[in-house]
Amino acid sequence: MENQSKQLISYIAPAAPATRRPGDGTEPFLRPEIGFTPRWYHDSLNINFEEKWHTNPAYRRETILKMREELRRRFPNTKIGRSNEPDKPLDVLTGTYGSTSIAAIYGIPIIYTKDNWPNCAHQYLSEEDVVALKPPDLDDNRHFQNLMKQVDWIAEKEGRVEGYINWQGVLNNAQRLRGQDLFLDMMINPDLAHHLFDCVTTTMIEAAKRLHRRQKETGVEIKFFTMSNCLVNMVSAEHYAEILLPYDQRIAQAFEIVGVHNCAWNADPYMNAYAKIPNIQYIDMGHDSDLVKAKKLIPTARRAIMYTPMDVANKSLTEIRTDMEKIAEHYGPCDIVAADIELGTPDQRILDFIDICDQISRTKGN
Repeated sequence: MENQSKQLISYIAPAAPATRRPGDGTEPFLRPEIGFTPRWYHDSLNINFEEKWHTNPAYRRETILKMREELRRRFPNTKIGRSNEPDKPLDVLTGTYGSTSIAAIYGIPIIYTKDNWPNCAHQYLSEEDVVALKPPDLDDNRHFQNLMKQVDWIAEKEGRVEGYINWQGVLNNAQRLRGQDLFLDMMINPDLAHHLFDCVTTTMIEAAKRLHRRQKETGVEIKFFTMSNCLVNMVSAEHYAEILLPYDQRIAQAFEIVGVHNCAWNADPYMNAYAKIPNIQYIDMGHDSDLVKAKKLIPTARRAIMYTPMDVANKSLTEIRTDMEKIAEHYGPCDIVAADIELGTPDQRILDFIDICDQISRTKGN
């Protein structure tokens, strides 16, 4: 029997990249989680997502309220962006700095855009830089301290610091620091790669735990960490198992619960290794993965399918229903994550997509 009380579920806050949050055990058999790109909100509401949005929590709060109201207007009686919930206390944290925080802690500049998530400048560390690298002192780190000042503001204004920072995954963060040379390092200079992975892992754990301690002071207790392995398809299954898995296991041992984000890739080559990660209570993948094998290997986790925005927009409703029925049969109960939806996808298509999931859930039972 699946331990739903500890499972994580997908969570997409307005204009934020997909992340995870705790489930409560009452999730439907097929649970759709819908998310739109910043461009969708920018074009709809003229919201500017440049630096001010990420560094000024008062401005961010103002725009989040506008986005939630737009979601209520266009998608009534749905749970998109948790817009069906009260506006206070409000999650003003999720989405801040997008996925760039660890790289920014290491001094990589953030590039902001009016209608997209922030990105990291392509200023990569040399081999000599990596050799000399040490985990930054977070007490004296400009980016981390600026983040914590925002957290203090949220605590004062909202009473509770709800939400999550996307700390990404070890490979993702290391690539932002080292660039494509990282993949050569893994083959011809593994000691260098290990040193970088070790530094990044240390910072990810320390930064998350510090944030969690501050949130706990406001009554929000977070015991989990989610690892984003968006670049895992850039390495072989052998390299993941031999080089990267120990760092994911180290993170898993540092937290009570972990989730693994695999993007919409076929997870088959990495599944056996993922099954060796302790405390795993969430995993997602593309629907062309071996869903039966995933359910067998990782039975206690809440599973999720990353259903691409192209499929949502371009497939017929009949094709979507066929996909959902297959997923339900072989992989459910699970989340269906329809993230990064752009302007141009009709609102009615989103409502129809949710309705298909709801219909299948009713036939399968909760």
